[in-house]
Amino acid sequence: MSSHHPASAADGLRLQSVVDAHASLPGALLPMLHAIQDEFGHVPDQAVPVIARSLNLSRAEVHGVITFYHHFRSHAPGRHVVQVCRAEACQAVGAVALEAHAKKCLGIDFHETTADGAVTLEAVYCLGNCAVGPSLRIDDDIVGRVTPARFDEIIAELRAEVTA
Repeated sequence: MSSHHPASAADGLRLQSVVDAHASLPGALLPMLHAIQDEFGHVPDQAVPVIARSLNLSRAEVHGVITFYHHFRSHAPGRHVVQVCRAEACQAVGAVALEAHAKKCLGIDFHETTADGAVTLEAVYCLGNCAVGPSLRIDDDIVGRVTPARFDEIIAELRAEVTA
C-alpha cells in the first residue's frame, strides 16, 4: 500500500483501474472508496472527479460521502494508524481515560496526524475485543488491556521503528 498522492501517470492509471473495476457494481460508490483507500492509504482529492465521472455523480455528492464516513481519509495517514475503541465495554474499563491520555500524549485529536508523521489517531466503535478492554488497533494488530503506561510504550516502539 502506497501512502502518497496519485500524482504520477502510473498512480493515475492505478486509480483509474480501481475505479473501472468497481464502476459496474450495484451501489458502487462505497466499495470503490474502500478499494481506493486500500490501494493508496486514503482517498486523494484527485480521485473525486474520476469517481464522479465514472458513476455519473456530482463531485459534491462524492465528497459528501467521503466526509460523512469517518473511515475514509482524504489525506495520507501517518506511518501508523492507532485506533482507540470507544464502545461501551471498553469505556466501562478505562477507555475514556485512555482516549484523553492518547490525545494528550500525541498532542492531536482524532483524525489528526502527529507532526513527525508517525501516528494518525482515530476512534473506532468495537474491535470485538470486549473481554480484554480497553483495546487499540495499531495498523492491523489489536491490543487489549491498554493502560496509559502501555500506550506510552506502544507509541515509543512505533516511533523507534523510524529511527532504527
